Amino acid sequence: MHLSISLKTSKKEEKALKKLLKPMPENIFRLKLNNYWRTIDKNIFFCFIALFILGLFFSFSSTSSLAGERLDKNYYFFFSKHLIFVIISLFLMFFISFIDVKFIKKTSVLFFILFLILLILVPVIGVEVKGAKRWLDLYFFRLQPIELIKPFFILISSLIISSKEFKTRNSAYFFNFLILLTIILLLANQPDIGQSVLIVTTWLAIVFVSGINIIYIISLFGISLISISSLLILLPEKFGYITNRLISFIDPAKVDSSQAEKALQAIKVGGIKGQGMGEGVLKENVPEAHTDYIIAVIAEEFGSIISILIICIFLYLAFRIIKSSLIKKEKFLKISLCGLSSILIFQTFIHIGVNTSLLPTTGMTLPFLSYGGSSLIGSAILAGII
Repeated sequence: MHLSISLKTSKKEEKALKKLLKPMPENIFRLKLNNYWRTIDKNIFFCFIALFILGLFFSFSSTSSLAGERLDKNYYFFFSKHLIFVIISLFLMFFISFIDVKFIKKTSVLFFILFLILLILVPVIGVEVKGAKRWLDLYFFRLQPIELIKPFFILISSLIISSKEFKTRNSAYFFNFLILLTIILLLANQPDIGQSVLIVTTWLAIVFVSGINIIYIISLFGISLISISSLLILLPEKFGYITNRLISFIDPAKVDSSQAEKALQAIKVGGIKGQGMGEGVLKENVPEAHTDYIIAVIAEEFGSIISILIICIFLYLAFRIIKSSLIKKEKFLKISLCGLSSILIFQTFIHIGVNTSLLPTTGMTLPFLSYGGSSLIGSAILAGII
């Protein structure tokens, strides 16, 4: 009798002890946060943070005179909007990076379809600016759906290529190519050839990394060139601007290429040390300097040293991401990381190539640094997934 009572008492004590030792919700969150901080690549993390902060600083430098003198608004009008988007983007990056990879894989298809629908709606209810219809007016800001599609397109492509549900690998590539073709047709209709080139080159990088036969890549590249040439010949009214940009790139004397010339001149004038903060003139002479020509504005005011430093940050990011992908065992993770680093580097060097007259004008923003809500949110999604 005495023994049974003592056993009952010990069970009660055990339950009470378990309750005491059971972690509270805030302790669980703290444990998850500690685990998160222990497992992430801190070098990549701080590089992304540095780029967001640099973008905020350069936004203040490049938009103050534009708002105050040319648009008769408060000097901090554009900077305030950029600051709000940076805060939203940082929160979004933290939130996405905190989510489990399995959940991202499950929801990536849903988000891709959602943003694809928004892209389809652009020709119907989109806002036309300077002959191009690329944005949806959401009252508070204009959303460019392609900026949000890009990271999820890479995830979808990686899922399809690494999937075992397709009978053959070629059928997976073909299905993925149909998705790519859908996006390209929607972009060509806007028209937005710059983003089209970026998406195609990134997709080629993804399929190359996945181990596709080189003959297929050459064939697809040939098909792309024939398709672009056909568009230029058959629809000269809609896509004639591409021909003009190519002509101005090959022979600047034949066509007006003042923006590209001014950007290159600004880089030359900036030299090594730059003209000083707020002393540049490119932002006053080129309408989209704070978006499409931000690296030229930086070079003019802060010098080539700072520009080279920014390029080094992007290169270091790509190196760290690819290095991380090499140690991953799962094929989906390998392809995804390679694709995300590819789109980051391609977009960066297309932007720099246009600013230095090494590439035809495309109107491409610089990730994290250019002014624009859609670009910042797209960059935050990409950073969070990485």
